Amino acid sequence: MPIIDRVKYDGPANVLVWRYPPDNLSWGTQVIVNQAQEALFFRGGQALDVLGPGTHTLRTANIPLLRGLIAAPFAGETPFAAEVYYINKAVNLDVKWGTNNPIPVQDPKFGVFLPVRAFGQFAVQVVDSQTFVTQLSATAKEFTSDQLSNYFRGVLLTKAKDYIAETIIKQKINLLEISAYLEDMSGAIKEKLSADFSKYGVKLVNFYLNSVDVPEDDDTVVRLKKALADKAELDILGDKYQQKRTLDVMEKAAGNEGGAAGMGAGLGLGAGMGMGQMMAGAMGRMNQQNQGQTPAGVPAGAKFCADCGKGLAVGAKFCADCGSKIG
Repeated sequence: MPIIDRVKYDGPANVLVWRYPPDNLSWGTQVIVNQAQEALFFRGGQALDVLGPGTHTLRTANIPLLRGLIAAPFAGETPFAAEVYYINKAVNLDVKWGTNNPIPVQDPKFGVFLPVRAFGQFAVQVVDSQTFVTQLSATAKEFTSDQLSNYFRGVLLTKAKDYIAETIIKQKINLLEISAYLEDMSGAIKEKLSADFSKYGVKLVNFYLNSVDVPEDDDTVVRLKKALADKAELDILGDKYQQKRTLDVMEKAAGNEGGAAGMGAGLGLGAGMGMGQMMAGAMGRMNQQNQGQTPAGVPAGAKFCADCGKGLAVGAKFCADCGSKIG
């Protein structure tokens, strides 16, 4: 097996740890560390040194702990097995998180349970390479930001869900108006999570609660929004609201097949019959007048005002009700 004389890693930004596998390194091997990287040197499961950005040559003078673990170098080419872990120290800005299933939360204003979902993102940075490698990535060849998100998903969702529900109830925040509180809630959740990340050598740089919402097609949500829309319309129209509702029902009934039957279905049987009787009486009086007949119960020869329809006194020249001149 050939002796390795140069070690370097250039990988994607989402890789937080990359392990150079055990192989035949030798005295004089160059370990190249890029900016925003650290290289952690392991031998026999023991962390021996952390190498910062630059080019490092493996010598006993540079890594003195190797002296007692490896046979004395012969001609500068004595091979030995070791591991080099490259740690990405750059800030990873786009780690996504979100609730897998809606959280049932009782809306404090309306008293109904609504299915709440939460989504966001956060940024992390490895600040203690040795702690991070030994506690999280272990012997894995690669450890990514997605794996980090999955690792912390349990504690993250538990604390985020608890805080969201607690805030909604204590501050009596209407779920349909919660977007105004997202910034304050994001900062509070970040404070609650920072210690959980820190003990693994990770700094939680920022945490964003991008949205807290409810499914638009949920039956409870649909009914609540309809009720709120009706209430807003009532507040705007005031006394005219009932008139508008009546007209809406009449228009709907008129559009149904079945004519009077449709109106009866829209207005209710009693209201439909009452309106039918009123219209029938009016039509009967009009027909009788047109045919020169006197309606039942009206004295023969009685006259009526052409403008308002009120009865006229015998010999009157003006209507006593509307003041119209009698022709």
